[in-house]
Amino acid sequence: MDINWGTLAGVFAISLGSTAVVVVLFSLGLAAWSRTGHGAPTSHPPGLRHQKTATATALLCFASCLAVAGYGIGLIVTG
Repeated sequence: MDINWGTLAGVFAISLGSTAVVVVLFSLGLAAWSRTGHGAPTSHPPGLRHQKTATATALLCFASCLAVAGYGIGLIVTG
């Protein structure tokens, strides 16, 4: 049995990079979500435009994470 080390290293690099991207996107989504006021109540609520922008950013980040996870599951299932 012969191992193609170049291909194995490429798969490792792609999986490590995509994992880092998903973690960063999810973290940015959580940070944006917390700025919308969905956490603990504050004495000075942010402006409506700021809330809409933060909510849209959070949803975009979470949708991107879901898309990457769905694509990975699709690759595994279809084999």
